Amino acid sequence: MAHNTLKIHPEDNVLVALTDLREGDVVEFNGKQIGIVANIPAKHKFAEQPLEAGQEIIMYGSLVGKATEAIPAGGILTTSNVKHQVSGFTGKTKTIDWQAPDVSRWVDKSFMGFHRADGQVGTGNYWLVIPLVFCENRNVETIKQAFMEKLGFGQQDLYKEYVQQMVELYQAGKTDEIATLPLQPNSTNGRHRVFENIDGIKFLTHEGGCGGIRQDSDMLCALLAGYIHNPNVAGATVLSLGCQNAQVPILEERIKALNPNFSKPLIILEQQKEGTEQQLLTQAIRQTFLALVEANKQTREPAPLSKLVIGMECGGSDGFSGISANPAVGHVSDLIVALGGKSILSEFPELCGVEQEIINRCVDDKTADRFVHLMRAYAHAAEAVGSGFDMNPSPGNIKDGLITDAIKSAGAAKKGGTSPVADVLDYGEYVVQPGLNLLCTPGNDVESTTAMAGSGANMMLFTTGLGTPTGNPITPVIKVSSNTKLAERMPDIIDVDTGPVIAGEKTIEEMGEAMLDYIIEVASGKSITKAQLLGQDDFIPWKRGVSL
Repeated sequence: MAHNTLKIHPEDNVLVALTDLREGDVVEFNGKQIGIVANIPAKHKFAEQPLEAGQEIIMYGSLVGKATEAIPAGGILTTSNVKHQVSGFTGKTKTIDWQAPDVSRWVDKSFMGFHRADGQVGTGNYWLVIPLVFCENRNVETIKQAFMEKLGFGQQDLYKEYVQQMVELYQAGKTDEIATLPLQPNSTNGRHRVFENIDGIKFLTHEGGCGGIRQDSDMLCALLAGYIHNPNVAGATVLSLGCQNAQVPILEERIKALNPNFSKPLIILEQQKEGTEQQLLTQAIRQTFLALVEANKQTREPAPLSKLVIGMECGGSDGFSGISANPAVGHVSDLIVALGGKSILSEFPELCGVEQEIINRCVDDKTADRFVHLMRAYAHAAEAVGSGFDMNPSPGNIKDGLITDAIKSAGAAKKGGTSPVADVLDYGEYVVQPGLNLLCTPGNDVESTTAMAGSGANMMLFTTGLGTPTGNPITPVIKVSSNTKLAERMPDIIDVDTGPVIAGEKTIEEMGEAMLDYIIEVASGKSITKAQLLGQDDFIPWKRGVSL
């Protein structure tokens, strides 16, 4: 790596600008000089040698695009001169010989977690309040208002007090002072929690459960069953209207399929059976409070690192994500797998172009064939509505150097490390196999993180180059920045900065190892993520069908 350029793979024909390059600059790479013929912002790519119109663009050792016009050496790659292009894929063509990393440093380490009767271990102890259908959202919100403040789970409302200060200034005739009024956090506004061993009560409102195709309601029940089964959850209160598509028996069947010996406390109330809204809410609040008393008796106990289930996500990605943050997370995945744990790589649209590599990493033909089937079915569904994986990059991605989905995908796939693919799961299925698991989800940040928690993730690593506040109600989300400028600009959302990799100060392996140490701290309840501090409880089920 030169101080201002990087060639990711020996077969690549493009270089990455690590710093801003100006027209007329000359960069040295591998003993040759390349004249820069246009301004190239950091994170963007430029041609190492002249590229002809129609020539393939190779990055990460993979086909990621095709030149639509001639690009001179030192010329920047843009959406105007490059179009999305990927290689085809088929079944397994070879078997990967994986060399597991040295994990001797962590073999005897443990985290302090909540042990469940089914053998899973939670990194938190949450109670859920869930509507089976959107008709119950208001009742869920009413329960939330009743519980949060009185039980000490309410967050400090800085902005409510800020508005009150402005009202007082206005009423006092001091409107001019409002323009310079500072926000003054009140550090003494913390409340004592009534139930010290409960990390929170989470209220998962949504817009599903009825009105769409039955498959979406079934998938919603599968997702909610996964949340209830997740080891971070002590129990749940479920509100049903009664007449909706997402019926109580469907939820109960899904829970039983996950665990025939399910023994967590589960309160299910149906409004059309209970009578008045007041009767429903009184029952829900009373029964939930008594269940919280029991859930509070659970305490953290030591657990081996093999009980960790790490979900891996990227959002607001930039041109550095695939170079620093994503491969560092990938190394964490390899470490977890080597320790006997589980990791989850989701976002199938962001595996476009690297399918064959992933297929060859599958442990057997059956696993590989399932991945092929899910990828092709998803791609065909996108094309059926006039879209495609090539439309995945967002304006922010493109602005910061990810100009094709193939470039974005090649970097995003690095979160999966190098270990074999142990299993391939469709949306709503639960992780059971130790090792790296692929989970079919959209590339949408929240739809994907929502799915991984429903599939059993008890921790998540979320990389970002542009900054995103995404969190999850029940699973701690550790936010990892790809560059130091972001970590310094948005310290309220970033937990780990992998910018030192770009600066040449740390290796991918060193960053991954430090990240694993931090995971243990968070999993043990000794550290709180920024998303948790912000109360960032994002929950969006994936709706695959149409409304009826």
